[in-house]
Amino acid sequence: MLKRSLTNKKYECGTDEAGRGCLAGPVTAAAVILPKEFKNKWLNDSKQLTHSKRMSLRSVIEIEAISFGVAHIFPQKIDNINILNASILGMHKAIDELDNVSYIAVDGNRFKAYANIPYQTVIKGDAKYLNIAAASVLAKTYRDEYMTQIHEEFPMYNWKQNKGYPTKEHRNAIRDYGPSKYHRKSFKLLPDQLRFDF
Repeated sequence: MLKRSLTNKKYECGTDEAGRGCLAGPVTAAAVILPKEFKNKWLNDSKQLTHSKRMSLRSVIEIEAISFGVAHIFPQKIDNINILNASILGMHKAIDELDNVSYIAVDGNRFKAYANIPYQTVIKGDAKYLNIAAASVLAKTYRDEYMTQIHEEFPMYNWKQNKGYPTKEHRNAIRDYGPSKYHRKSFKLLPDQLRFDF
């Protein structure tokens, strides 16, 4: 079972993002502070969970968390500041929504200081600490919902299925129809990178 948090601080938040490697849609970040008594034997890295398990865990997290925040950073901003900076910006914006933060546990190995609050990055932190795993579940489920919504506008890319990731089907649709307003223009959308007029 995962440890609740990295430290024993009451208001330590875990933060993570989803969608960093996608060709379309936002990068979505979440931050979560869990109560000290929080326990859950199912909660893990969101990539290890089924869709239905993630959705049921999302309800548990939103009810039981001391506080949580979620933020989308959209493609135009990603293109302007790059995906790493966009991911960190998303985490900062998600932390903005929390009531009180004394320490930040970050999934991955890159972060930028937030309001002089101490932090630590943890590689594969979403498989080690419940608060980071909780953030990964919220980031993933909120992002998936958004991609399912914009699928209705551009069904040819099948975002309800691939969620904007670079699947063969998604890239074939980009080749056939060109990129949409939701695609990240700074990303290599096709392996042989046909030139698009943006």
